Amino acid sequence: MKLVEKFSPFIIIIFGLFILLFSIYDILFKKGWIVVTFILYAVLLAIIIYTLFLKAKKQVVFVDIVEEFEKTLTGKLHHFKCQTCNGIFAVKKSRGDNKKYIKMTCPDCGAVGVIPPIPAQVEEVIPEKKSVKANFKCNICGEGITVWAEGTDLFKDMYIHSCPFCGEDQTMKRI
Repeated sequence: MKLVEKFSPFIIIIFGLFILLFSIYDILFKKGWIVVTFILYAVLLAIIIYTLFLKAKKQVVFVDIVEEFEKTLTGKLHHFKCQTCNGIFAVKKSRGDNKKYIKMTCPDCGAVGVIPPIPAQVEEVIPEKKSVKANFKCNICGEGITVWAEGTDLFKDMYIHSCPFCGEDQTMKRI
């Protein structure tokens, strides 16, 4: 599926150029392949619609609360599970005494969710593969958070919407 998403613009361009050359050949040599040409254009249109559908399906999904699990390890490391994609991600805070909710995008799929200050504990298997980490820091209180995805790559537009320590919105900046 990711391969199709990655190469779909190239497939569309190459297929479109092929149809264009096919149409020009048909016109120049009067082959009478107009029905075949229309069928090829219909297939190209179907590919474009399918690609747009995949892009629309991948947009950010808003959820009320992230179904979470926490496995507290040394160094204030907490693991969570996204309700939307079931992806597992880790959050490491610089201070462990926050009493605020964390509103953030899922590092796996980009869905926006809220993690409560004291999440429920559930046992899950944590994948071995780790993504590149993303570091965030609050401009007001200086709280630092490190986030990474477990078992997949980090979502490119990962964002922390609220500080878990002071609770202020839009203060966490990626560093």
